[in-house]
Amino acid sequence: MHRVAVLANEQVALFELACAVELFGLPRPDFDSWYQCDVVTFSQGPVQATANVQLEVKSVSRLNSYATLIVPNWPTNAGEVPQSVAKEILRFYKSGKRILSFCSGAFLLAELGLLTNRKATTHWRYADIFQQRFPDVSYVDDVLYAYDGQIGCSAGSASGIDLGLEIIREDFGYKAANQVARRLVLSAQRSGGQSQFVDSTAPQQSSQFAKSLDWAVKNLSKPIDIDSLARNANMTRRTFDRKFKSAIKLSPKIWLTQQRVNKAKELLEDQQLSVEKIAELSGFETATTMRHHFKRTVGISPTQYRSQFGMRV
Repeated sequence: MHRVAVLANEQVALFELACAVELFGLPRPDFDSWYQCDVVTFSQGPVQATANVQLEVKSVSRLNSYATLIVPNWPTNAGEVPQSVAKEILRFYKSGKRILSFCSGAFLLAELGLLTNRKATTHWRYADIFQQRFPDVSYVDDVLYAYDGQIGCSAGSASGIDLGLEIIREDFGYKAANQVARRLVLSAQRSGGQSQFVDSTAPQQSSQFAKSLDWAVKNLSKPIDIDSLARNANMTRRTFDRKFKSAIKLSPKIWLTQQRVNKAKELLEDQQLSVEKIAELSGFETATTMRHHFKRTVGISPTQYRSQFGMRV
């Protein structure tokens, strides 16, 4: 079982903390294996979060039983990191374990020197002060997160979910990440100057509109045009387009292409089929068309994606 520790410091931000717990701490009995997550602190007694909320969390002195550490946030004006905290996190890092920061949590990692000569990001509000304080960090803006396999930093609060879904995909595969994304009711794939290797799903609404989108996702291998989507939603084309842009924030055509790319990613991970067959099952007219849209959306070719994320045989 993969054990995750979420660090709760004084004035921990409740939203970022909740995002980490929702991703890694929520029981998921539909999976055979999942994370075991604890919210921890290096201090004794309750932790005071924002809005004077008092939290009873697990007090620890060591992190050796955990495989991943998440820092939801950290004071941007903090001075020296407490010695006990610094010593244990550095030990954790040197053992090769994974550390993630959400939003201002990157300040703690940078303060400890873990981001030196590494690509990292944080919330845009803190970009200037972060770069001034840590000039040896390769700061990256216009991304949702930066992740190199051991250390990951999300650009803001909600983008911690994007980073978390990438970690779930890495640990449990594309299907698990997709299922968690659906539980979180994520809308279309978010862009931010960086390819996302997680699924994007339509809002789960109890309506004919949502049922039309579900129908499209289940029938991607068939010819689907926007008029047929509108008919399935029992709407005129004009009303459907307006509803779609309001709900999904994308045009129907772009959304449909993204769903086909998502289907191709799933097949590349799970099946040893030819690229031509995957293009057919994903609903692309040709393998060339699929390669074009895949590279533009994901940032790498289908072959490279399979090499990186496909099942081992």
